Amino acid sequence: MKNKAARIQKIKELVSGGTIDSQSRLLELLRESGFDLTQATLSRDLKRMRIAKVGDGNGGYIYILPDSARHTVAGHVSGVHHAAPSAGFVSIDFSGQFCVIKTRPGYAGGIALEIDALDSHAVMGTIAGDDTILVILRENESRRQVMSILKNIIPTLEEKTE
Repeated sequence: MKNKAARIQKIKELVSGGTIDSQSRLLELLRESGFDLTQATLSRDLKRMRIAKVGDGNGGYIYILPDSARHTVAGHVSGVHHAAPSAGFVSIDFSGQFCVIKTRPGYAGGIALEIDALDSHAVMGTIAGDDTILVILRENESRRQVMSILKNIIPTLEEKTE
């Protein structure tokens, strides 16, 4: 049995290839490489490593490393084509200290990762589903400030409700 540090390094190596589309495939590749682990252990590793599952631009999904999020704006992650986050944006709406962003299916995780990568003081954090992102704002942050920050990711952003 190989150690945790070696397992984490192998996960990074496999995910950075840009072709891992499921935990079961990643688990299979890790086992082929001599790592003996359960799906639950792999799931915890992915969470700790902040590895995200994002749309691949072709209707499927792949896992990406957190540092890869900054490259999605340019349209490429690990050699796989991705549309810019603005291509997935549908609408944005605010309620108190919450901001809800609607996206096309499969885009929410990637856009949320981009928001988190901005490391803005105005944003406490994000929670993403398949097509919806909940952005939790710090108290006393104005919509205008938040919209300005989000326009770094989605230049065409305009406040609109569905």
